Amino acid sequence: MNLLRALATVSSMTLLSRILGFVRDFVIARTFGAGMMTDAFFVAFKLPNLLRRLFAEGAFSQAFVPVLGEYKNKRGEAATKHLVDNVAGLLFVALLVVTALGIAGAALLVWVSAPGFAADGEKFELTVTLTRITFPYILFMSLVALAGGVLNTWSRFAIPAFTPVLLNLSFIAMALFAAPYFDPPVLALAWAVFIGGILQLALQIPSLKKIGMLPRFSFDWKDEGVQRILKLMAPAALGVSVSQVSLLINTIFASFLAAGSVSWLYYADRLMEFPAGMLGAALGTILLPSLARCHAEERLDEYAKLLDWGLRLTFLLAAPAALAMALIAAPMVATLFHHGAFTADDVYQTRDALAAYSVGLVALILVKVLAPGFYARQNIRTPVKIAIVSLLVTQVLNLLLIGWLKHAGLALAISLAACLNAGLLYHGLRKRGIYAPQPGWGKFLARLALALCALGMALWFAAGDTADWLRWGVGERLLRLSAVLGFGIAVYFATLGLLGFRPRDFQRRATT
Repeated sequence: MNLLRALATVSSMTLLSRILGFVRDFVIARTFGAGMMTDAFFVAFKLPNLLRRLFAEGAFSQAFVPVLGEYKNKRGEAATKHLVDNVAGLLFVALLVVTALGIAGAALLVWVSAPGFAADGEKFELTVTLTRITFPYILFMSLVALAGGVLNTWSRFAIPAFTPVLLNLSFIAMALFAAPYFDPPVLALAWAVFIGGILQLALQIPSLKKIGMLPRFSFDWKDEGVQRILKLMAPAALGVSVSQVSLLINTIFASFLAAGSVSWLYYADRLMEFPAGMLGAALGTILLPSLARCHAEERLDEYAKLLDWGLRLTFLLAAPAALAMALIAAPMVATLFHHGAFTADDVYQTRDALAAYSVGLVALILVKVLAPGFYARQNIRTPVKIAIVSLLVTQVLNLLLIGWLKHAGLALAISLAACLNAGLLYHGLRKRGIYAPQPGWGKFLARLALALCALGMALWFAAGDTADWLRWGVGERLLRLSAVLGFGIAVYFATLGLLGFRPRDFQRRATT
């Protein structure tokens, strides 16, 4: 399989999900604005969503996929199926216990994750209720992550990439049609999470059956493969998901700031996740199985070339996205969210957070490429040490920046710590001889810098005054933002073409 084509497939599915995600946020912003109810929901949703990213898509996937790839390549179908059965059975039982504890201890979880809410009894109780409804999402999505890991190992990338679309459709439908039937209406969003989790899990079942890997639950926790996965999982939670831990801690800080701060950070984070998901998550998804195969077959030179390919694509595609986020943050926020209850002040406050996030966007995506370089080799210790350092630095920066920049300071702290995280991961790969840069990086970066300068000038002159974006209607904002982005993309890739970049230069075959 051509990895560039696989990346395009996963990214296109992710693009569809992100577009619907913005539609969902448009609907939520228009219906609920940025206030007490949305703060309560975003905190309630953040808890199971964080656990999903930490354990389901983070620790579990990074521990499970390399071991699964080794079984598939070296031990045959029967042993691989046995491993999948055991992992599925034990995961299901563990998640049932976690879900039950989360529902029972919802009040404590809310108090820990948003202690500032305790001063407002109504807000606190609403958040607890929403948390109890959304918490089973971790059960559904962890099983989805298991299915996705299996399908990705079999190079079936499309279905796992498509599944988030169903959650967004659930949000949109519930917010538009069901909210008036709930008291308070925000309860409809919590039930959208519950329904979306079920739909995503159901979609995976036919594909697993087709490749003969639909699990039949068994519970042999002493199985060698299960034990290896369990040993890798605990430290991997920090190694891959340090940014998510930082986001949760930021929610604690933001809960003490002005009302709306949690929501401003949420909307900015949603915009940041658009390129991070399209490129970072997609690259990590397709690289990890190929890296695991290279490691199992001891093809060290190919291993380094795969990492180099991922790093170049990151700079080529993430750097212009970060620049665009910084230069046209206000037009993007105004176009997507300045409707109904979402005020002009909400636009400016969200813009500040988004600009701060843009500082670390490239680094956040680089982490998604560099971390699999360790995890594919089943090396957990190094990323964990780096993650701990980055997490500690984030909190120091939070304390230094929150008084000066308020909620935007919290976003900037995550960005700066992500740069440190990526730098230390890169240094670790180089120091151990796992990765060596391929020839041509100097010329590549020089040409890229020229293209970014052209893009920056194009966006600066095309964007215009923020006050105009706040004054225009929805249709005009959409047309103008499309024109600005289209013009910027055309200028950037035309400049790259004039400088000698060609798509064929980035084609790469998956290891088989």
